[in-house]
Amino acid sequence: MNGPARPRAAELGIPAGAFRRGAWNAITDVPGIRIGQVTVRTDRLNTGITAIVPEQLGPGRPTLPAAVSVGNGYGKLVGATQLRELGEIETPILLTSTLSAFRVADALVAYMLEQPGHERTTTLNPVVGETNDGFLSDIRSRPVGEDLVREALADAASGPVEEGGVGAGTGTVTLGYKGGIGTASRWVTVGDDEYVIGAIVQSNYTGTMRIAGVPMPAEELLGSDPAETMGNSCMIVVATDAPLDARQLGRLANRAVFAMRGTGADYAQGSGDYAIAFSVGAGAPPADALLSPAFLAAMDVVEEALLNSVLRAETRTGFEGRCAHGIPIGAVRERLVQAGIGVA
Repeated sequence: MNGPARPRAAELGIPAGAFRRGAWNAITDVPGIRIGQVTVRTDRLNTGITAIVPEQLGPGRPTLPAAVSVGNGYGKLVGATQLRELGEIETPILLTSTLSAFRVADALVAYMLEQPGHERTTTLNPVVGETNDGFLSDIRSRPVGEDLVREALADAASGPVEEGGVGAGTGTVTLGYKGGIGTASRWVTVGDDEYVIGAIVQSNYTGTMRIAGVPMPAEELLGSDPAETMGNSCMIVVATDAPLDARQLGRLANRAVFAMRGTGADYAQGSGDYAIAFSVGAGAPPADALLSPAFLAAMDVVEEALLNSVLRAETRTGFEGRCAHGIPIGAVRERLVQAGIGVA
């Protein structure tokens, strides 16, 4: 568990931007969204699973409009082609470790076939994303399987979301520091109505850390060599109750990938950078001319979620004695205050 000494971006005094944060400042501020996480930590393993479960998905509504944006396709996003072709999801979205993704997808199919409304189902598209946690975990053992999938789905809940080195982020490394799971949300007005846009991320990518535009190089803040990022990837999931259609959600997902640059991502060659955006809203989609606030909010919310994934992650020593250090909060505060940002 992360202690109170590891603040979120908001607690450091980093401004929310043009839109106010949600009550939980989490993807669970979007109505009906539940998050379930299972964390696996042993001498050899630092891995797990994070489940994004929309309550609206069920017998009365077998699909939700969705889209995927591929910033760089060096990844194993199970279900991506059908998601792109049909513009919909028909299962929860699960995040895990690279070599466990296929076991997780199989378990998700088995789970879904047991659910009401699927008694005669003969085709199903599980959506499972991944990043490589092999720096801190024995990834070749492929430890995440059916039992953990079912546990994560059963435990999915609304409310606050645990961040940092938990769930699918247990073994990830970001920008030279320990990375992990992060989340955030914003209220945004589209036309005459107000909606929530929320994001959850699994961060595991390279570059030079920036917080609110202030450089935080790992080499300087840690005084040592930064941790190696294996797989160099990021999974982003954006949810909203705005009734966007699949095409509009694709535009939203593009902005979500853009947001990585605000934290210092270098989008390296071997990176698998994906954003999935989906809507739980109902009704006619708004005109495209009204979407600019939603696009800006999506970038703000993803950038903050990425920051939270690092700020909340504690130092972890794992497989073969490798260590990923949590970003030093004292040094972060000092640099922010020097830049006229945040609180001492």
